[in-house]
This record gives sequence, C-alpha cells and structure tokens, in this order.
Amino acid sequence: MKIGIDVRTLMEKNYSGVSEYTLNLLTEIFRKDQKNQYKLFYNSASQVEMPQFNFPNVEYVKTNYPNKVFNLVLQKLFGYPRLDKMLDVDIFFMPNIGFISLSNKAKKIITIHDLSFLRYKEFFSFKRNLWHKFINLKKTLKKFDHIVAISENTKRDLIELCQIPEEKIKVIYSGLDSNYRMFLPGEKSDKLSKIREKYSLSEKFILFLGTIEPRKNIGGLIRAYALLRDKNPELSDFKLVLAGAKGWRVKEILGEYYSCKYKKDIIFLDYVDKEDKVYLYNLASLFVFPSFYEGFGFPPLEAMACGVPVVSSNVSSLAEVINNSGILVAPNNISELAKAMSLILQDKQMKHELIRRGLYNVERFSWKDCANNYLEFLQNIE
Repeated sequence: MKIGIDVRTLMEKNYSGVSEYTLNLLTEIFRKDQKNQYKLFYNSASQVEMPQFNFPNVEYVKTNYPNKVFNLVLQKLFGYPRLDKMLDVDIFFMPNIGFISLSNKAKKIITIHDLSFLRYKEFFSFKRNLWHKFINLKKTLKKFDHIVAISENTKRDLIELCQIPEEKIKVIYSGLDSNYRMFLPGEKSDKLSKIREKYSLSEKFILFLGTIEPRKNIGGLIRAYALLRDKNPELSDFKLVLAGAKGWRVKEILGEYYSCKYKKDIIFLDYVDKEDKVYLYNLASLFVFPSFYEGFGFPPLEAMACGVPVVSSNVSSLAEVINNSGILVAPNNISELAKAMSLILQDKQMKHELIRRGLYNVERFSWKDCANNYLEFLQNIE
C-alpha cells in the first residue's frame, strides 16, 4: 500500500505542539512498518532542513513554489495540484489542518488536534482568525473519509461545532516522549546544575511551560502567584518561572507582570531547547498549567513523567488527560488556583501522592501505542 503524508508542519524551525506530534508519530510508524511505501510531501521555494527518516520505504516529494502562492493561489483558488493524485497513493494522511487540494483517487484521513479557534476566537489574532476562515474547516473536513481526534474532548467538539457524524471520528491518544522521566537522586546532577546556572534558576520555583499567550491564562497565573505570596509569607522562597516563546498579545501579560508587587520573583524564560526541557521539569517544585483550552495538553504529562506534581485547569481535554493525578481547578478561579498551589507546596504527603499518581498516569500514553493504533486504523480503512 502506498501512503502519502503532508509533512509541511515539519518545516518549522522550532518544533512545538503539532510539529513534535508529527515527528514523534512518523518516527515510530516508520520504525514499525517496513512494508508499506510512504511518500512525504512538502513545499518550499527555498532549501529547508527536514528530518531524516532513513528507511528504504520512505521518501520525500517536494514542490518548489513560494508557500503563499502554493497555499492561497494553487491549493485554495485553483485546486492544483491534487496532492493524492500527484503522489499516486492509496491513502493520503494530513497530521494537521492546512490548505489542501485532493481528488477522489485516495482514501483521505486528517488528524484534528483542537478546535480552540472555533470556540475562542478572541484568543487569536485577526491574521490567524482570517487564516482559519480561509481554511474553512467544515468544508475542508468534508473532503476526508476519516478523522482522527487526539482526545474525546476534540471528538465532542467536532460533533458539536462541525456537525461531523460520530462514526467518522476515531480517537487516538497522543504519545509521550520517553525522554521525559524523573531522575533518581544524584543522577544527571552535573547537567541539572548546568541547566540551573544556564537559566539562573533558584532552588525552589513554580514552573509554567508553554507559549506566553492569553489562551494559556498566564495573567491569571501571575495573579494567583501574587495571592499565594500574600496569604503564605512562608513560601517567599518560591519563584515563578514562565518558560516559552512569547506569542500574541504578550503585552497584556507583561502588563500583569509589571503591576505585580512580586515581579522581582517572576522570571520569564524564552523558548527552551527541547533537550533542556526534561531538566527544567526535574528542577521544578511544582508545575502549573491553568490554560483555558487544550486539545490534549502535553506539558502537564511531561511534568508528571519527571516526577513533578501538577495543578491544572479542569476544562477541555485537560481533565480527561490528567484524570485524578493532579489538582484541577476552574481557570477563572484565581483563589482556588492559589489554594491548590499552596496545598501542594506545604503538604508533603499530598505532594508525594500526586507524584505517584502522575507517574502511573503517564503510562497510558506512548508513541508506540499511538503508532500501533494508527497502523491498525490505516490497514482497516474501507
């Protein structure tokens, strides 16, 4: 069987979210499947460094148009080229939404990660909302024979917001990179010390990791941290570390920061190198993720795998993924968020119990299982 895959998301310079998902999933699929032929499509007018999949049954196919011309003019306006037909494949798979033109030649599958742009347009820039409008998700999804949702929450959103028949949707949970794990006492101590020094981290800190943007509720976290400090002077040693690239409307978040009386104890880190993330988690005392919406929510699981207790919001997919292994609160309830942070930082028994539950919970998510589920699904497509 010949399978075409749209890998344009792997052209990104700094991987996160969908690009990491695609890379991890495809790496595991190619390791397991040496029988089917895979053609990986991308487009760029310039040279782009793509991941090297050194398998005899995997090849790249590239077109050389400027991306805006390819997306808006060729794919959107003229419907050229029909990618499944151009690749001559039996199945065409898109790991994420994008501008696409397809024929009726192949069976077509798409993965949907989240529908935040339909639920919360206010969390996206005018340009991004315009992009989503041009994509026209409801119309795009009609081109596909099957849809993979990465969580039950995303499946429910597809049914409610896009009127997709339930039988057309398959839920396949994402995996978790095995590099995320708790270090034993003394293990990797030199590297941990270097990371602490590299990012000027204190001995005790509360960590958030993700894009610094309104959807992640960073402003709420800063207010909750201030409340925590107001009500618990004994926790003054704990800093707040906000790690991640700065996103849209970051000025609003910086406004919260500048008005916070504990701003000298709030540290912004920019984009953290992937190889550093596991050490950053291991150094943290607590991980907090008060996002308003997530299609899946990798950071809390990554933190759990590193033996860090988690406080998270109880909305979208987060309750489903975190289950009973973290403290879940309403993202708008700043008081409850501060209380949850205080409880974990001061109750050692609670902290150790959440660590135990978290390490157990992450066993539910592996890229091997994810790849196996995809391969089984692909083999049985009608």
